[in-house]
Order: sequence, then C-alpha cells, then structure tokens
Amino acid sequence: MQSTTTMSAPVATISEIGAHSGQTVTIRGWLYNLRESGKLLFPIFRDGTGVIQGVVAKNAVAPEVFDSVKSLTQESSVIVEGKVRADRRAPGGYELDVSNVQVVQRVPESDPYPISLKEHGVDFLMEHRHLWVRTPRQAAILRVRAEIIKAARDFLDDHGFTLTDPPILTPAACEGTSTLFPVDYFEEQAYLTQSGQLYIEATAMALGKVYSFGPTFRAEKSKTRRHLTEFWMVEPEVAYATLDDLMELAEELIWFIVKRCLERRRNDLQIIGRDVTKLEKIEPPFPRISYDDAVKMLQEGFERGSLETRFQWGGDLGSPDETYLSSKFDKPLMVHRYPATVKAFYMEPDPQRPDLALCVDVLAPEGYGEIIGGSQRMASYDLLVKRIHEHNLPEEAFKWYLDLRKYGSVPHGGFGMGIERAVAWICGLEHVRETIPFPRMLHRLYP
Repeated sequence: MQSTTTMSAPVATISEIGAHSGQTVTIRGWLYNLRESGKLLFPIFRDGTGVIQGVVAKNAVAPEVFDSVKSLTQESSVIVEGKVRADRRAPGGYELDVSNVQVVQRVPESDPYPISLKEHGVDFLMEHRHLWVRTPRQAAILRVRAEIIKAARDFLDDHGFTLTDPPILTPAACEGTSTLFPVDYFEEQAYLTQSGQLYIEATAMALGKVYSFGPTFRAEKSKTRRHLTEFWMVEPEVAYATLDDLMELAEELIWFIVKRCLERRRNDLQIIGRDVTKLEKIEPPFPRISYDDAVKMLQEGFERGSLETRFQWGGDLGSPDETYLSSKFDKPLMVHRYPATVKAFYMEPDPQRPDLALCVDVLAPEGYGEIIGGSQRMASYDLLVKRIHEHNLPEEAFKWYLDLRKYGSVPHGGFGMGIERAVAWICGLEHVRETIPFPRMLHRLYP
C-alpha cells in the first residue's frame, strides 16, 4: 500500500458530481484508463457509480502528483482531489481538474490487470467474471438489475402485498421432477427449490396478497442464451385472483419497472447501448392472444417460410416460437390458455374447455421470449389429488399443499417473473450470462 497526503475536500461520488460543479471534491475509486499528451495527463477514474475523466497539467500540480498519476497502472486504487468543471464534450458532462492524488494500491506492471481495454473472448471474460464486472458496461447492467429489483419490490409493497420468504430446501418438485437439484438433508432427500410458489400460496391464504423474491434452481441441461441453472424470481400470489386479474397485474408491474428504469437508469442504458426508444413504447394495454391464435400465427409463419418447422397444436412453445411471436409486437405479448397437458399440475382448468389451463406467459418484445409465467391455481381438492397422481408425484409430500384446498379453499393465482430475463430484455443483451454478477450455467461453476 502507498499513501501520500490526506485529502481535505468533501467526498463525492461520480454519479452526483454535477451537484458539485465549480467545487473541489474527493473521489475514491480506481484508475480505468490513462492517456498522455505532452505535459497533460488524462486519467479516467471509476468509483462504482460511474466514470469521469481527470485532467492533470504538469505546471498546475506538484511534481510528485504528476509523476504519481503518470505511473498509475490500470485498476490501481486511488483517492483523488480536484475541482469539478463542466464540459459538454466530456462523458457525463463534467471533468475533474486534479490537484492531488493518494495511491492506495498500485497494480504492479509485472502482474498487470488481466482485462485490458482490447477485445477478449467470452470464455476468458467468464473465467475472470470477478474482474469483468468492473468494466463500465457490466457495472451499468448490474445497476439496472438493482433498479429492476427495487422497482418490482416497490410496486408490490405499494399495492398491498406482503413479502413472505419460502424455503430454498423443499421435499418435492414444483415444476416437474426432471429439473431438480437433489440435496442430502440428513437422513432425507431434499431438493433446491424450483419456485417459491407452492409455499406462498399458503401465505396468500393467510395474508391475501403476498410475494416472494429469491433464488430458484433448474437442472436443465440447456445451453441456450436464455437459460441459467440459478436465477432469481419475484413471485406475487393473490387470494381470489382470476386469470384476468393476473394479466392486469403483470401488465402494470412490467410498465412500472420499465418506466422506473427510464427515469432513473437512462444513462446506464445508454452506456450499455440500449435503444431506449423501444422501451418508451412500453405502456398498457399489452396485446393478448390465446394459445389457439398463437398456433395459427406460427403455422402461418411456417407457410411463409419464416419458421423451419410447422408447429402442432398441443405442444409447448419453444424459444424459436416465442421469438417469432414476440417479434411481431413492440410491446410484451400475453399468450393465455395453453393445453393443460404441457403445463404444471396445479393449474386450474378452463371451465369452458377443460383441456386448457387458465394460464398466461408474457413474452417480451424484440424476440426476448418469456419473462413471466403464471396461472390461476387449482381450487378443488379432488382434482388436485388426481393431477398429483397423474404426474406421478408423491401425495404424501403434498399433504400440506392439499390442506389449502380442504380448509377454506378459494380461487387464487399468481406468477413468477425471472429477473435475469427481464434484465436481458430491458438492457437489450444478447445473452443472459451478463444479467447476474456470477452466472451459473451448464458447465459454468467458476468463479
């Protein structure tokens, strides 16, 4: 560690630097880049909230300050003092006339920071994910992610929902037994949760309107750009809710989140390179089509040569199908009433057509696919027992869940929104691996 003079100016973050125009401030952060032009140095500093360019004139600072800045290496940690100056040409509109610097740690030239400003391959960047997140684009993505999470929680908190936390360790499957991660639980077999839904159905019967937010796990051996084995979901559940209620709730939630990101994270979206004009079109009402209508659209797409295979009624929508459907709209698309055979055992059948489930998938525009999946839940005890047996699930493990249909059963429903898929869409990312600090994918468990 190296240390020089103690800074006397007040500490400011780069994101709030505009409030200190004309003032001398202290910034605590890291060197992102450094270029030199004669007797001028142009260091770019980052502090986690943004980046700012500094200007160090040789004739305006002490020789040791100039030499100290000149010898800085990428990602050296520094405390910098300088006067904030407005400059339209500068990123963010401000520069820092540096007057003093304290080097907290200088990265040695013999062991330089591995992620330079040149291009790196994806495998290299994923192996160095713990450092990759420092780059401006990745940091901006994580700030947008945090905003999406906060917006979802604020929306639900302000609409009378109570946060309730379901367990991560569960005795049985929620979404099917083929994608479970088994865990030895003393003398019993347990699994990492696929969803908090079943448990918040119980708390909804106690509190009316609830939601959970936490990690979920799916052991799908999938390598698509939309899949993670560990991801985060926000899951509202509402007593007495119908499918129409759920679609309205999903619509309002998505609209609120997009507006919040445009209001508070527009600069970050621009750093990422997002075309915000597409997000500005997101407002209710969202288009709603039945599964039957979706099948017709897919079959017409095949006949026109837009799809390689003809979609048959009765199948679940795959990624190419979702991409094709959602690309036809500039707002999220709600596809409702799928065949019950391709959906989870707990979904309420449509009273008009019992072969269909009262469910909905919300597909993000621009081909981003499903970001929300939900349904009205089965209210009948007898029918739920029958479905549990049809899916070859252990009735004993669901005894508590069946109790919800024995003691004051009511129509109810909810949905889950995958945070990472929402981040991918709102940020306009090609792959979901950039949406979470440390992604877990097939064959990816490090770092």
